[in-house]
Amino acid sequence: MPIRLPRRPARSPEQRRLAAAQWTITWRISLVMSVIMLIVGGIVYTVVLFAQRADAERETQWGIDHNTVESPPVCVWMTVERDGAVSSTPGTPAGLPVRSSLAAVRAGAPPVLERVERGGEQYTVRTARRGPELVQAAYGERFQRADRNHLLLAFAAAEAVGLLLVAAASGMLARRSMEPLSEALDRQRRFVADASHELRTPLTQLHTRAQLLARRCGSETPQQLSTDLQRLVTGTRQLGDVIDDLLLSARLSQSPGSRDPVDLTALAEEAVSAEDVRAQEMGLAVRLRPGPGRHVVVGTGPALRRVIAALVDNAMGHTPPGGEVTVSVDTPLPGIVSLSVRDTGVGFAPEEAARLFERFARGSAGRGRRFGLGLALAREVVESHGGRITAEGRPGHGALFTVELPAARVVGETVPRERTIASCLSVGGRRPDVPGG
Repeated sequence: MPIRLPRRPARSPEQRRLAAAQWTITWRISLVMSVIMLIVGGIVYTVVLFAQRADAERETQWGIDHNTVESPPVCVWMTVERDGAVSSTPGTPAGLPVRSSLAAVRAGAPPVLERVERGGEQYTVRTARRGPELVQAAYGERFQRADRNHLLLAFAAAEAVGLLLVAAASGMLARRSMEPLSEALDRQRRFVADASHELRTPLTQLHTRAQLLARRCGSETPQQLSTDLQRLVTGTRQLGDVIDDLLLSARLSQSPGSRDPVDLTALAEEAVSAEDVRAQEMGLAVRLRPGPGRHVVVGTGPALRRVIAALVDNAMGHTPPGGEVTVSVDTPLPGIVSLSVRDTGVGFAPEEAARLFERFARGSAGRGRRFGLGLALAREVVESHGGRITAEGRPGHGALFTVELPAARVVGETVPRERTIASCLSVGGRRPDVPGG
């Protein structure tokens, strides 16, 4: 039976564009570095060429001034004409001396410096008078040309190796630079998919209830119509809660909002008072235990109020009747304000602590409609305020959620403690998120 290898999942258009952008960045960086290396190599070659030319001219001038046919400088062939007699260094290459230059200087022309080619070799030739003598020094550039060829070969090898290294390095850097963008696109796709899924359910419920209500209109009793309308209102509130969480999350990612002194004890009092009626209906005790002193942080009041309300609501949703939810505000360390919500509910496994703060993470325990956004939003709010949120728990032994925020350094400032009705969370019917708090 043939073995079928798993097929690689098809890449999305965004992934293909990211891959194309990565290759574009790689070859552009490689091209730029290659051009830079060529320019540097050209500059070095030009400098070496001019240095060799200057060296050749210097050697010929030295030979004209000091040397004889029998003792020429290295790579120099001397020719001396005196009283019509011409003598040259033994082994002078064919084609030397340059007799036209000797004739010109003999006729009274100024010293001649020229580059000539004889037998496939380049020579720098200087012709001038030295007292009663007519002297010509020819410098052979064979070794200079060999040095330049070696330099070109070294540049070519360096260019090839450097291009490979640059391509590999630029590819790696391009891939790493694209990873955050790829992860952001993946998160965006997952978020859109999850949000669409979460919004579809309450919208479907609303549509169905509205249809039933339209069909029953005129045939149902006022009590039945009131019940159906109440369910419709509850559904719209749940849908509004999801949208509010999404909007607040989007605003936090763009701008943290205005920051003012906020009393966490006052916000905790509001959250506990807002749940009085629902706690009685559920048979729960929700208590506040403020620590001594003031517990003031700098932040956005509505966002922090939503964090506390979400933690309290989550704890109530996972605590059975007869249980207790305790909200504590304290200053465990100088400069730190701590708010904790402890319950006596179903708890959760310790290894699930990190997963509780993921978006749309929901468990099977707990009561009420759970959308999995409250704890994720709470973490975003806390982290945007420079704090942290942690969760502890054991199955069957309740859970503890702790928020730690930097304390406000406010001297002599009065922080308003009045209760505000316009809370970011609905008073009755706020849904829990995941098991354990």
